[in-house]
Amino acid sequence: MTTALQSHVVGRVDEVPVGEGRAFTVGDTSVAVFRLRDGSLRAVAASCPHAGGPIADGQSDARVVVCPLHLNAWRWDGTPTTGAAPLPVYAVREQDGDLVVEV
Repeated sequence: MTTALQSHVVGRVDEVPVGEGRAFTVGDTSVAVFRLRDGSLRAVAASCPHAGGPIADGQSDARVVVCPLHLNAWRWDGTPTTGAAPLPVYAVREQDGDLVVEV
């Protein structure tokens, strides 16, 4: 049985500075939301699948996010560039200044 995704307001867009990420919790799921320099939003699992590193504290650009612990990198579709396990990706959008993540 497949569980339908649900939309959750996790915070305000202005809580995530441009060029940075922040971690939010949605039920039992931790999500790292990034606001890229172009203003677009991306959301991935908040913990590195390799060692549980805090992905929201990693570096990011228009192409990848990098775990701050061991420098594993993932494209925004969750595929690794460094041989690590894939990183779960979540849909995220802005709605009336709120961050809305589908989990």
